[in-house]
Amino acid sequence: MAADSGQATQPEAIAAVIATLEPVLGTRVTTNGAVCEQHGHDESWHHPAAPDAVCFPETTDEVAAIVQACSRHRVPVLAYGVGTSIEGQIIAERGGICVDMSRMNAIRAVRAQDMDATVEAGVTRNRLNAHLRDTGLFFSVDPGADASLGGMASTRASGTNTVRYGTMADNVRSLTAVMPDGSIVRTGARAKKSAAGYDLTHLLIGAEGTLGIITELVVRLHGLPEAVSAATVVFEDVADAVDAVIASIQYGLPMARIELLDGLSMHAVNRHSGLAHPEKPTLFLEFHGTRAGVAEQATIMGELCAEFGGSDFAWATREEDRSALWAARHSAAYAAKQLRPGKEFHATDICVPISRLAESIEAARADVVELGLTAPLFGHVGDGNFHLVVVVDRHDAAEIDALETLNERLIARALAAEGTCTGEHGIGLGKRAYMRAEHGDAGLAVMRAIKAALDPHGIMNPGKLI
Repeated sequence: MAADSGQATQPEAIAAVIATLEPVLGTRVTTNGAVCEQHGHDESWHHPAAPDAVCFPETTDEVAAIVQACSRHRVPVLAYGVGTSIEGQIIAERGGICVDMSRMNAIRAVRAQDMDATVEAGVTRNRLNAHLRDTGLFFSVDPGADASLGGMASTRASGTNTVRYGTMADNVRSLTAVMPDGSIVRTGARAKKSAAGYDLTHLLIGAEGTLGIITELVVRLHGLPEAVSAATVVFEDVADAVDAVIASIQYGLPMARIELLDGLSMHAVNRHSGLAHPEKPTLFLEFHGTRAGVAEQATIMGELCAEFGGSDFAWATREEDRSALWAARHSAAYAAKQLRPGKEFHATDICVPISRLAESIEAARADVVELGLTAPLFGHVGDGNFHLVVVVDRHDAAEIDALETLNERLIARALAAEGTCTGEHGIGLGKRAYMRAEHGDAGLAVMRAIKAALDPHGIMNPGKLI
C-alpha cells in the first residue's frame, strides 16, 4: 500500500524492508516495542504515534541503504535527532521506519581560519561548543533544547542569539543529504557565497525531513567576543518593554540577545530555578564586543530603557552568573508547566514585523485573560518572535476549545500583520492547516510540486508540513 495513501503501511512491506536491512545493520535495526514507542513522540502537545521499526545508522551510506529499501517497498521513513521538536515533526502518524541519527555524531573537522566546521547530523549544539572551547570560536544557534544539528537544520531552528547571529539558515554553508530515492547529494560549497544554480542547501533547510535526510553539515562559526555583559531590566507593563526593544533596534544597537518574559513567566522561572527576580515584565539582555564597545552599548540601552520606565537593572558580568541567567531563560517552557502540576503544555509561536510586535503581544495577552487560560508569554522579541506556553488539562473539553481559539486568533493576527504562523518551531503536524493562509494556493502548489518531483511515492516524513 502506498505511503501517500494516508493508510497504514502493510506489515509485509515493513517485514521486507527489515529483511533487507538486517544484513547491513544487524542489531541496529529493531522492532522492540519500547524503542519504537520512545521514537514516536517529541516535546510537542500532539498525540504520539510509534514507527514500526527503528534503525541506528553510522554512515551516510547506511542511511542511503535504509531509504533505498523504503523507497523500493513504499514504506514511510522519518529522521530522528534527539526528539526535541515542538510541532510533532517526528511523530510516525503512518508508521514506517525511523532513522535515529544519534550514532552519526562525529565532528569531522574544525577549520579555525575559515571559521567553519564539518559535523555529522547527530552532533548536538552543546557538544559542538564544548569541542570548540579552546579555539576561540563558537556555534551561535541556541534553541532551548540541546538539539541535534541535523534536526535544527531540518526545522530551520533559531534561538536567543538570532537577533545578532542569525538563524540556522544563516549558519549552514552546505550539507549532505540522502534523497527519497536513496541517492546522496552534497549541496553548496564552503565558500561564503555562490551563484551556481538552485540553492539546494536552503531548499532542504526547513523542509522537516520531507525532501531528504540530512546526514552532514558544514556550519558557520563565530569568534568569541572579547567582552560579554548581560543584564535584566524590569518594566511595569509588557508594552513599555517592547517599546524599549523597538527603540534599541531603531537606534542600531548591535545587541546579541534581547529576550522578554512577562510577569507570569518570571514567576514560573523563579519557582523553577530558585531565583528571586521581580515578577514583572522583564528584558534579558546581552552585549558582545570589545570592553569599550560593550560598556557603551550597555549605557545606551540603559538610557533607552529608562525612557520607557525600565528599572531595577541587574548586571551579570561573571560567566557563571550569565550562564545561570540564560539557563533560567532556556528552562522557561518547563518552568511554565510547573504552574499547573500534572497538566500538559502546548507551546506555540508566531513572528511579526518588529513594528507590529507590541500590538500582537498585547492582543495575545488579552485573549489569554478573556479565555481564562494559563499561558506565560516569552520570546526573542529582538526579531519579532514570541511564544505562548499554554498549560491545560487535556481532558477538559472547555480548556481545549479555549486553546484552539487562542491559537487561531494568534495566527490570524500574525498573518494579518504580514508575519508568519511560526518563527522557529516549524510546521510539522500542528500548523499544517495554516500553510494555505500564509502562502496562498499558488505558493502551496509550488511546494507540493517540489515534493512530488523529489518524493513521488510520498515516503519522506509523510503528512508533515504540507
